[in-house]
Amino acid sequence: MADRRTPDEEAGMTERLRQLGERIGEAGVRREQQAHDLREQEVDTQKRASNLARGFQLSGEFVAGILLGGGAGWAIDYFAGISPWGMIVGLLLGFAAGTLNVMRSAGVVAQQGSSWTKKD
Repeated sequence: MADRRTPDEEAGMTERLRQLGERIGEAGVRREQQAHDLREQEVDTQKRASNLARGFQLSGEFVAGILLGGGAGWAIDYFAGISPWGMIVGLLLGFAAGTLNVMRSAGVVAQQGSSWTKKD
Protein backbone atom coordinates (compact mmCIF):
# COMPACT_ATOMS: atom_id res chain seq x y z
CA MET A 1 0.00 0.00 0.00
CA ALA A 2 1.40 3.32 -1.01
CA ASP A 3 1.46 6.18 1.44
CA ARG A 4 -0.87 8.77 -0.05
CA ARG A 5 -1.07 12.34 1.17
CA THR A 6 -3.94 14.69 0.74
CA PRO A 7 -3.46 17.85 -1.31
CA ASP A 8 -3.58 19.91 1.91
CA GLU A 9 -0.78 17.82 3.42
CA GLU A 10 1.26 18.18 0.21
CA ALA A 11 0.75 21.95 0.22
CA GLY A 12 1.73 22.14 3.89
CA MET A 13 4.88 20.09 3.29
CA THR A 14 5.77 22.20 0.28
CA GLU A 15 5.36 25.39 2.33
CA ARG A 16 7.48 24.01 5.19
CA LEU A 17 10.13 22.93 2.70
CA ARG A 18 10.16 26.40 1.13
CA GLN A 19 10.50 28.04 4.59
CA LEU A 20 13.30 25.64 5.48
CA GLY A 21 15.11 26.52 2.25
CA GLU A 22 14.79 30.23 3.04
CA ARG A 23 16.15 29.75 6.57
CA ILE A 24 19.07 27.69 5.25
CA GLY A 25 19.79 30.41 2.68
CA GLU A 26 19.68 33.14 5.35
CA ALA A 27 21.96 31.11 7.60
CA GLY A 28 24.41 30.70 4.72
CA VAL A 29 24.44 34.45 4.08
CA ARG A 30 25.02 35.16 7.79
CA ARG A 31 27.81 32.61 7.87
CA GLU A 32 29.51 34.15 4.83
CA GLN A 33 29.19 37.61 6.38
CA GLN A 34 30.73 36.39 9.64
CA ALA A 35 33.59 34.75 7.74
CA HIS A 36 34.16 37.98 5.78
CA ASP A 37 34.17 40.04 8.98
CA LEU A 38 36.63 37.61 10.56
CA ARG A 39 38.98 37.86 7.56
CA GLU A 40 38.85 41.67 7.74
CA GLN A 41 39.69 41.57 11.46
CA GLU A 42 42.65 39.26 10.77
CA VAL A 43 43.95 41.59 8.04
CA ASP A 44 43.61 44.60 10.36
CA THR A 45 45.44 42.73 13.12
CA GLN A 46 48.25 41.78 10.73
CA LYS A 47 48.56 45.36 9.50
CA ARG A 48 48.79 46.67 13.07
CA ALA A 49 51.40 44.06 13.97
CA SER A 50 53.37 44.87 10.83
CA ASN A 51 53.25 48.60 11.56
CA LEU A 52 54.32 48.01 15.16
CA ALA A 53 57.25 45.86 14.03
CA ARG A 54 58.26 48.55 11.52
CA GLY A 55 58.13 51.19 14.26
CA PHE A 56 60.34 49.10 16.55
CA GLN A 57 62.79 48.53 13.70
CA LEU A 58 63.06 52.23 12.92
CA SER A 59 63.38 53.27 16.55
CA GLY A 60 66.00 50.58 17.11
CA GLU A 61 68.06 51.86 14.20
CA PHE A 62 67.84 55.40 15.51
CA VAL A 63 68.82 54.49 19.07
CA ALA A 64 71.62 52.24 17.82
CA GLY A 65 73.13 55.12 15.84
CA ILE A 66 73.09 57.40 18.87
CA LEU A 67 74.52 54.73 21.18
CA LEU A 68 77.30 53.80 18.76
CA GLY A 69 78.19 57.44 18.20
CA GLY A 70 78.16 58.13 21.93
CA GLY A 71 80.24 55.02 22.61
CA ALA A 72 82.80 55.99 20.01
CA GLY A 73 82.94 59.52 21.44
CA TRP A 74 83.40 58.17 24.97
CA ALA A 75 86.22 55.91 23.75
CA ILE A 76 87.94 58.86 22.09
CA ASP A 77 87.55 60.88 25.31
CA TYR A 78 88.90 58.04 27.41
CA PHE A 79 91.96 57.32 25.30
CA ALA A 80 92.75 60.81 23.98
CA GLY A 81 91.85 62.72 27.15
CA ILE A 82 89.86 65.43 25.37
CA SER A 83 86.73 65.11 27.49
CA PRO A 84 83.86 66.09 26.84
CA TRP A 85 84.44 66.96 23.17
CA GLY A 86 84.69 63.41 21.87
CA MET A 87 81.41 62.49 23.52
CA ILE A 88 79.66 65.60 22.22
CA VAL A 89 80.87 65.12 18.65
CA GLY A 90 80.17 61.37 18.82
CA LEU A 91 76.59 61.93 20.00
CA LEU A 92 75.97 64.49 17.28
CA LEU A 93 77.39 62.21 14.60
CA GLY A 94 75.43 59.27 16.04
CA PHE A 95 72.25 61.33 15.96
CA ALA A 96 72.90 62.28 12.34
CA ALA A 97 73.71 58.70 11.37
CA GLY A 98 70.65 57.35 13.18
CA THR A 99 68.42 59.90 11.49
CA LEU A 100 69.88 59.07 8.07
CA ASN A 101 69.42 55.32 8.67
CA VAL A 102 65.79 55.82 9.66
CA MET A 103 65.14 57.98 6.62
CA ARG A 104 66.74 55.40 4.33
CA SER A 105 64.76 52.55 5.89
CA ALA A 106 61.54 54.52 5.60
CA GLY A 107 62.26 55.25 1.93
CA VAL A 108 62.46 59.02 2.37
CA VAL A 109 66.09 59.12 1.20
CA ALA A 110 67.43 56.89 -1.56
CA GLN A 111 69.73 54.05 -0.56
CA GLN A 112 73.41 54.64 -1.22
CA GLY A 113 74.30 53.39 -4.67
CA SER A 114 70.72 53.21 -5.93
CA SER A 115 70.32 53.06 -9.70
CA TRP A 116 68.95 56.58 -10.17
CA THR A 117 71.93 58.21 -8.46
CA LYS A 118 74.52 56.39 -10.59
CA LYS A 119 75.82 58.05 -13.71
CA ASP A 120 75.90 55.72 -16.69
